[in-house]
Amino acid sequence: MADKNPINPLLTPYNMGEFDLSHRIVLAPLTRNRSYNNVPQPHAAVYYSQRATKGGLLIAEATGVSDTSQGYQDTPGIWTKEQVEAWKPIVDAVHEKGAVFFLQMWHVGRVSTYGFQPNGQAPISSTDKGITPGLDGVDWAPPRRLSKDEIPSIVNDFRVAARNAIEAGFDGVEIHGANGYLIEQFLKDQVNDRTDEYGGSLENRCRFALEVVEAVTKEIGSNRVGIRLSPYTDFMESVDSDPDALGLHLAKELNKFDLVYLHMIEPRFSGEVVAHELLPIRKAFNNTFIASGGYNRSKGNLAISENHADLVAYGHLFLANPDLVRRFELDATLNEYNKKTFLSRDPVFGYTDYPFLEEAN
Repeated sequence: MADKNPINPLLTPYNMGEFDLSHRIVLAPLTRNRSYNNVPQPHAAVYYSQRATKGGLLIAEATGVSDTSQGYQDTPGIWTKEQVEAWKPIVDAVHEKGAVFFLQMWHVGRVSTYGFQPNGQAPISSTDKGITPGLDGVDWAPPRRLSKDEIPSIVNDFRVAARNAIEAGFDGVEIHGANGYLIEQFLKDQVNDRTDEYGGSLENRCRFALEVVEAVTKEIGSNRVGIRLSPYTDFMESVDSDPDALGLHLAKELNKFDLVYLHMIEPRFSGEVVAHELLPIRKAFNNTFIASGGYNRSKGNLAISENHADLVAYGHLFLANPDLVRRFELDATLNEYNKKTFLSRDPVFGYTDYPFLEEAN
């Protein structure tokens, strides 16, 4: 398809399973800390609909699957009736623009403090090893290692959250298996120190992630389920000694579930994205492959034209440019993002007030 528009491959159409996308530019899931008391707010409808285009794919911010899943102030949830109802008008606003909307579901695991946990209890994880206190300026609480008998209930939380997401109107869900959160705390061998069937070997460390995938796909259908992975990153001290093997093994195992997409965070060396590093994983995975991390217009076009990815997800650039698709089409100047307002909790400033191209001119 890229041949039809060799100048701008990002703007060529693409079939992602049953979803007909008009272009390859995806809104990456971005935590914005504006869902007060973990309930999505009306201003989110403005924010997401601003970035919605007909046939475009948007992935909503990481959303908690249970009352133990939270680790940051005012991040949304999808485990209560109130939360489900609050999401509905936001999803409707995106669908009115003709866009496809997936919800990213997460459990932060040990990336939490006592204050975010029910009754001030310890966060749960694959391990009882905590994050270094003071990392990112937070006094992280030492986690409690989940017993083997407790794991099925956490898997079930993801299953119920996926069902709730579909009830809220989302087209599908993205399982958050990246960035040092609970699923990755099982996947990576520098965190997971278990000696039962959920630890040790590569197969055992992947067991929890694949149980979540199985439960969610059985509940809502594999055509509505994607997953995000980051084997090469070290977010929240979550590191693996052999990320190549981890990524490749997961890609092959995920094929068994026929997921609609695999969303991978690029490895970076000295701040530069090394796109070809993901090629073996891209080739091993049968369905849609989304690349994310450090892309601009030219690098995104190159990734599509060289078949390194089917779609490219943009975070900070999309955050600051609600009409990013139009700007890429015209090769127009981009708004600069303000990092100070990423997580500022203001319902307008640094959230819905970034100007569109017409306003900027």
